[in-house]
Order: sequence, then C-alpha cells, then structure tokens
Amino acid sequence: MAKPASRTEEVMRTIRARIASRALAHGERLPSIRVLAATLKVSPSTVVEAYDRLAAEGVVRSRPGSGFYVSEGVATPTVNELQPRADRAIDPLWVSRQSLDASAQALKPGCGWLPPDWMPGAILRRAMRGLSHADDEALVEYGHSRGLLDLRQLLARRAATDGLDVGPEQILLTASGTQAIDLICRFLLKPGDAVLVDDPCYFNFQALLRAHQVRIVSAPYTPTGPDLARFAEVLTAERPRLYITNSAIHNPTGASLSAQTAQRLLTIASAHGLVIVEDDIFAEFEPEPSPRLAAFDGLTNVIRIGSFSKTLSASVRCGYIAARQDWIEALVDLQVATNFGGASPMASRLVFDSLMDTGYRRHVEALRRRLSGARRDATTRLANLGVKPWVTPRGGFYLWGRLPDGHDASDLARAALEQDVILAPGNVFSAAQTAPDFMRFNVGQMQDPRVFAVLKAALG
Repeated sequence: MAKPASRTEEVMRTIRARIASRALAHGERLPSIRVLAATLKVSPSTVVEAYDRLAAEGVVRSRPGSGFYVSEGVATPTVNELQPRADRAIDPLWVSRQSLDASAQALKPGCGWLPPDWMPGAILRRAMRGLSHADDEALVEYGHSRGLLDLRQLLARRAATDGLDVGPEQILLTASGTQAIDLICRFLLKPGDAVLVDDPCYFNFQALLRAHQVRIVSAPYTPTGPDLARFAEVLTAERPRLYITNSAIHNPTGASLSAQTAQRLLTIASAHGLVIVEDDIFAEFEPEPSPRLAAFDGLTNVIRIGSFSKTLSASVRCGYIAARQDWIEALVDLQVATNFGGASPMASRLVFDSLMDTGYRRHVEALRRRLSGARRDATTRLANLGVKPWVTPRGGFYLWGRLPDGHDASDLARAALEQDVILAPGNVFSAAQTAPDFMRFNVGQMQDPRVFAVLKAALG
C-alpha cells in the first residue's frame, strides 16, 4: 500500500498542478508563504519546506527579498510521457521498460524481481540506522578502488563454501551486476567480436552486448546446461571471445547445470581460448548448491559476477566481480576511469551490515519456502490453462512455460498489457528467435488472481 502523502508533498503537488495547468506561468511569482498557508490550511513552515524542495528540484527559484518564482522553461511532463510506451517493439528491452515504468496498479508476472513485501525491509532499516551513526568520512568520501574490504572478505568466505579459493584482493565491488558485465565487456571486447550466449538467455545480456556493438551468437540450452555439440560447433565456426551464462538457476529456464556438462564445457572452452562470465545472482535461491564453473576452473578463464538485488534490495545497487588477479587490476583501473571509484561506500556498507544481520539467513530460508509454495501453485494454475513448464526448477522464482498450440507469446503480452499486466514473451530471451510460444513467469508476482484471469481471457 502506498504511503500517504505528507502535507509538504501535498503543497508541492498543488504547485506542480498549477504550473502544469498554466495557472502559474513561467517566471510568475508564487503566492506568498502566508497566503498559501492560509489557503491550503497548513502551517507557514510547511509551505517554506515545500518551496525549498521545489527550488532544489529546479521547479521554482528564489529571489532573496522578493519571494519564489516559477523557473523559466521548466518542463512539465505530460500524461503520455509518464506512462510506459505500449507501442514499442517487443525486443530485449521491452520487458525491462514496461516493468520499470509501470504504474503502481500494474501486475508484473513478467518482471525480474520479487514484490516489496517479500524483501527484508526490517533488516535494511536496521542497517540504515546503523549507517546513520557512521562518521562523516564514511558518508561523504570516495571509497577504496576495489570497494569495501569487509564485504569483499565476506564474499571470499562465501566463495570458499562453493570450493572456490579466492582472496579479497581478487574481488572488485561494482555499482551493480550489470555494471560488472559492462566493465568486463569494455576490458575484453572490441566492436565486431563475437560473444556466445545461451538460447534462451537473460534478455539484458543481449541488450548490453548490442550496446557494445558485438556479434551475438547462441547455442541451445538444455535442462542440464548448453547443448555441448552445438556449443562446440559455434566455437569452431564463430570463434567467440566470451560466453555469458547463469549456472545456479538459469534465467529464464530455471534449469541447473550438471557436473558432467560443466566439466565437458570447460574442456571445450579451454581448447578454444574462451573466457566465461558466470552470473551467480540466483545462488541463494538453491536448496543445495549446484556445480559452479568458477569453482571447477579456479578463475583461470572463468569470471564470476553477482549482486544482491534479488534477495536483499534492487534499490541498494551493489555488485561484484571475482577474477584472476591481473584481470582484477585492469578492471580496477577501468572502473576508476569510468566511475572514479567502485561501488558506493554507503551501498556497500548497507549490503554488508544486512548480510551480517542475524535475521538475513532466516529471511533467505523463508524466501525459499515461500517460493516453493508459489511455484507449485503457479505450475498447477498454469497447467489448467494449458501452459506446460519446460523443467521443474530446483529453486528461484522463474517458470519457463510453453503456451498451448497456436498461441504467440508476443501477441499474448500485448493483449495482457492492455489490462495492465506485464508479461515476458519468449523471443525477448532468444537471440535466434526460437521461443515464440514460450513465456517466462515470475511466480512471486503471480499472487493476484487477476493475473490468471487475464491469461485465461488472452488464451481464449
């Protein structure tokens, strides 16, 4: 439920509305503090705060001794500008744009995160209270070029439980998991290089690679990992520089890599000089750890990346890269050059304190149990609509489902969007466009029965 607006916010909303309706023109003087306070029946101090905040936003400006005036040329967004574009092409950015820009009333079974009330708000608030008592240096200074040492040491200890021997000096904190991949692409790729992805794969892998102007090639993904025969053929024919994948719980399929496939894949990759980026973002959703390419390889030709957006907070942006020492040194320089420093020291401290909170482990365990129930429920209800899961995931919140014969997922997504329901059609995940009849469902975002009502109506 949305938090009620404060009186200050109500005053700000009134002024913005008057500007939008042209009741207050650009350059015009705002009502005096005393007059507006009497008109809106609020205290003068409330109006002062509202005017000061509007001035900070650039909506109004102060003239000492004269009052507040509407800023010249201030842009007022129209209703259309505030809504997500429903008419844009359904491409690898479509689901992201629709989900991020959706109204508060929209249902988002196609998005890539859990609902706010599934996340550890109490833990984050405790961490923020602790941060509020930090000294000024921690609040205002640039951080260490590699990022907060405490968090890097924690990540090194966690990696050891996967059989990966890595020191904190081999870990670089980044602004996000996406920025981690971006840095690696900047470091290892040049325009025109080939990069291998799974088919299907996380759609933003494709979007980011296109931004780097590389060639995207793909190999089919199976319930135990990539199709190794096709994988080897692509390496021979296309000579990709990089392979980007998930190991723990694959996005979008929910599959897990088998030990046999992992070992054979590394043998093939090594013979072709292929560097592998292993996105480990879903690791904590596994009931038991599955094989990790980074652990088998020892970070020789595998780079591990991750972040904390799925189990902790997508708002507190912080990711990491674990790689061999010489690559980390180069990536540190690159991050300093492009970001002047690493991850936000405050974000890193919030993440570290939250992970160390005694309630975090219980939160993750409860999340796994809750998702297990939601997955069973969604699977049953989707089956009643003729949607069949490709695999039964070991954990996580994704179901990769095949639609009944004759149904196109993109058409279904467009129809659902008209009902304010955002879906994730299969071909946004497929570089080869081989999944027109598949859909990725987020079971954590399917608690509202309206999701299934809209799906039923769209499926006919």
